[in-house]
Amino acid sequence: MLIAAIVALCWIDARASVPGIWFLPLAVVVGLLATSELLRLFAARGMTPLPWAMYLGNTLVILSNWAPHAWGQFGHADNTTLGPLAWPAVALAAAVLLIFSGEMLRYTGPHGITERLALALFAVVYVGFCLSFIIALRFLGPRGGAPGAWGLPALASLILVVKLGDTGAYTVGRLVGRHKMAPLLSPGKTIEGAVGGLAFSCLGAWFALEWLLPAMSDATTRNAVTSAGPWWGWIVYGLLVGAAGMLGDLAESLLKRDAGLKDSSAWMPGFGGVLDIIDSLLLAAPIAWLCWALGIAGR
Repeated sequence: MLIAAIVALCWIDARASVPGIWFLPLAVVVGLLATSELLRLFAARGMTPLPWAMYLGNTLVILSNWAPHAWGQFGHADNTTLGPLAWPAVALAAAVLLIFSGEMLRYTGPHGITERLALALFAVVYVGFCLSFIIALRFLGPRGGAPGAWGLPALASLILVVKLGDTGAYTVGRLVGRHKMAPLLSPGKTIEGAVGGLAFSCLGAWFALEWLLPAMSDATTRNAVTSAGPWWGWIVYGLLVGAAGMLGDLAESLLKRDAGLKDSSAWMPGFGGVLDIIDSLLLAAPIAWLCWALGIAGR
């Protein structure tokens, strides 16, 4: 239901006069909630990076995705040499400076500084920078076409591939799973389930690229879409994005195991926290964006 609500919001955003006007605030809220859950995981291990530096750093990186589009909104052509993801990279560097400055301000002696710096920097990269690739998908458009023209099908393809992969892995694993994939990290996951998950991910990629992309493109965009990519594109897209989604799920399990917690938070009964929902999307989004940028998906 939550994923459906996000897709509906993206649909509304795709029809807004200003691209990202609805989606970007949602990304900021998600980033702040995910940051609070990381702080909870760190606190369970007695680790205390600066909360305000993590919140501010992630907010800065997420909002920086609006920079090239805001530049155009103020009547200036975006003719800078900075690409869309260069803005979050610059914001990430600014967040590094911010985090170091915060630790300098509270310095009282040589104890745990490197650990706190590493945790805060990890949080900004894991949440803010990885989330930037999801936002970049929203602003995606065909070469020479309108920014954001492919945003909705690109986002839908990411969610479909990852979540169908989760469904397939669970279903196949329950039915025929015998060999544990990561028994210490995630006892319920099996090799058979992983294979089934990749098959479901490929199915989702085929549906997204061969059907959703042309169906969701408007009349002007459809003229710019020559194809959904090469004939084998949906296979590569499904395998790469699906595998990255599985690793993203295991990555958060690693953090929770280290903290000794079952869920990142308990504010959504049955789901856990925000990180429990977006963990697979965070690591799959950079792969999905690269596939779109290289023409493996949509061109």
